[in-house]
Amino acid sequence: MGCVNDAFLAGTTATREPRRFVTNEEMTPMGEQPSTHQPVTYDRCAHVEGPFYHGTKSTLGAGAELVPGYGSNFQQSRVSNNIYFTALVETAAWGAELATALAGSGARGHIYVVEPIGPFEDDPNVTNKRFPGNPTQSYRTRHPLHVVAEIDSWQGHAPEVLKGMLDHLANLREQGLDVIED
Repeated sequence: MGCVNDAFLAGTTATREPRRFVTNEEMTPMGEQPSTHQPVTYDRCAHVEGPFYHGTKSTLGAGAELVPGYGSNFQQSRVSNNIYFTALVETAAWGAELATALAGSGARGHIYVVEPIGPFEDDPNVTNKRFPGNPTQSYRTRHPLHVVAEIDSWQGHAPEVLKGMLDHLANLREQGLDVIED
């Protein structure tokens, strides 16, 4: 079955502290930030501890399972082969807000505490891209995610920040650069 973290804290609403950014004094001679990131693969994921979160436009109940094989929230006519999740509430907030906005909904979206049922890996769409490692603590799996609870008290982004992200995504789409590695 691969690695599933049995130490998951069911029902918690605690947030995980993001990794700290290094200062200029801590940079390598080439100006690169040293990464302490241990790659997360299907065979090596037990060291990643929850709680984990999933942001979505969908209304779900505790006990539901999220499974791959449904339409992507981010590209029309695309079936997603993975389910994406994170160890940070803020990253899940982006998922919830972008999914609802791209669907044309004025709804807020939902963030759920989830538990991976099978092994998972770093999300290659964000890992080692703009910043070294996986600072958004984003992961994906081809196995179900078990919904434990919904988080009601999450902070969304300011409307102008959300609009800026939507404009950026539209610009990438226009340039043909909105590639999702799935």
